[in-house]
Amino acid sequence: MKLIIQIPCYNEAGTLAIALAALPRKILGFDSVEWLIIDDGSSDDTIKIARENGVDHVVRHTRNQGLARAFMSGLEACLHLKADVIVNTDADNQYNADDIPALTAPIVAKQADIVVGARPIEAIEHFSPWKKMLQKLGSWVVRVASKTDIPDAASGFRAISRTAAQSLTVFSNYTYTLETIIQAGQKNMSITSVPIRVNADLRPSRLVKSISSYVWRSIVTIVRIFVIYRPFRFFGTIGAILFSAGLLIGLRFMWKYIGGEGAGHIQSLILVAVLLVMGFQTLLVAFLADMLAANRKLTEDVRFRLRAGKDANAILDRSIDRDMQSLTPLDDMAA
Repeated sequence: MKLIIQIPCYNEAGTLAIALAALPRKILGFDSVEWLIIDDGSSDDTIKIARENGVDHVVRHTRNQGLARAFMSGLEACLHLKADVIVNTDADNQYNADDIPALTAPIVAKQADIVVGARPIEAIEHFSPWKKMLQKLGSWVVRVASKTDIPDAASGFRAISRTAAQSLTVFSNYTYTLETIIQAGQKNMSITSVPIRVNADLRPSRLVKSISSYVWRSIVTIVRIFVIYRPFRFFGTIGAILFSAGLLIGLRFMWKYIGGEGAGHIQSLILVAVLLVMGFQTLLVAFLADMLAANRKLTEDVRFRLRAGKDANAILDRSIDRDMQSLTPLDDMAA
């Protein structure tokens, strides 16, 4: 089996050498361990540092495309390089590389498709109270949306089987962490979590430029997750609230009208009409969004089959080549 450890990088020349020095070259259950970095448009010596420290493969974006795109580029490259298991980690040495064997063990044992490293959030000193709260909130939302039980959904330290990597697609440009877990839950993949250790903070987070920015982008990401992966529940809940509010106000107006006080509540009748129409339209949107979600699932299935088909064809071609080499030439047989 082949393991590839991938590291998304953006101007990581200051910390990459430290992270690479900690990575293993031999892990139980694997015949080979290779390293790959995704240079997401760096303007420093990230690639030079990577080469000097023994990185086997480099994927390069000519301009910065964001963490999620870098992550997906890494998965595509690892699949092309025939990785059986892919480990994703950070270039800032946040995660303890000694925990990689524990991270990959459930996949090697065929007990999981994806394994997420759970950090000791409460014990991490450089995490602010706001960030800790959002980490917990984000993980709770992911658990609800994915029907999984991952305590640290925002952790980027994770191991992914080849089959799982072929199935994953990330729509967000900001981060891949929450979305991939929800996809795994929806696709009925086996996903689990193992406790991991973290190292000292070497640099500020690239995702958290400020608390206000992090809060806003986290809220947008969480809402977007519900819209994409639970569209009927999201729009259906809004539509039901609007329709119910209109119905209740309408019943109140009818009660007043029957009691002879309707003349003073015409504005309520207008509000009823607006709420009922908005609620009905939102419920229609819920059904349309659900149909689009079903179409998205079919598209993802086609994409997975195409990826798997390429692997199968490659295996078949190699098998045919070996068989042809083992055949005795006709001229020799005639002799």
